[in-house]
Amino acid sequence: MAFLQSVLTKFLRRAATGGAADQTEMSFLDHLEELRWDVVKVLVGLVIATIICAIYTDFIVQEILLRPVRLTGMKVQVLTPYGIVVLYMEAALICGLILSMPNTLYWLWKFVAPGLLPKERRYVRRIVFFTSFCFFAGVAFGYFVLLPSALTFFSTFGTKTIELNVAIDRYVSFVLALILGSGLVFELPMISYFLTKIGFLTPAFMRHYRRHAIIVILFIAAIVTPTPDPITQLILALPMMVLYEVSIIVCKFAQRKESVAESQSA
Repeated sequence: MAFLQSVLTKFLRRAATGGAADQTEMSFLDHLEELRWDVVKVLVGLVIATIICAIYTDFIVQEILLRPVRLTGMKVQVLTPYGIVVLYMEAALICGLILSMPNTLYWLWKFVAPGLLPKERRYVRRIVFFTSFCFFAGVAFGYFVLLPSALTFFSTFGTKTIELNVAIDRYVSFVLALILGSGLVFELPMISYFLTKIGFLTPAFMRHYRRHAIIVILFIAAIVTPTPDPITQLILALPMMVLYEVSIIVCKFAQRKESVAESQSA
């Protein structure tokens, strides 16, 4: 508890002073006002991206979202009169959320930038680039690896007397939840980088609790995947374990840079 308190005190002090002792401290209301405008900018980006996706919703649904299920031979159907409308609205919103993620991450990092040192703030755009890259890599992994594996697994349960049809609204919800969850999971290295920067994580800590992390990873994989089958969960858990090892390397690199910065400022 004392360690966590010291870490938070250190980060808040750096945030209040902008990472330098010669700058004017920001009050709580100033931080709140800055957060409000950052949220507004995130929402504006989300609205613009959603409008763009809404214009191409038919292409997104027909050529992207329904393509994997067509390859398995399963049939999709609408079970409610308003199913198509809800489907297109959901597809536009979630795809807009995915498309606007770089803008969201940029303003998120801009908000936490005052807690970083002046030298570290220059790398915000690089951080946003790598964070966005990790997210889109996770989205691609979910779409090209997780989704076909899950659909192939489910398609094997059809019988001669029971026709395997899929409700299109639930199918699209399944696809969007899977790829969005996969994208968020792939942010683990960048989250580790940031937590190391504020002094919350260390490589020794991550190595010591590696076995505990594997249990947590399996639990997260069970929550993120919208299906109860162990195949899909295991396919997601394996790259998460690899990402955990990558995060240890990222954590070690960030800690080394933090030590160099502190020795130079001393």
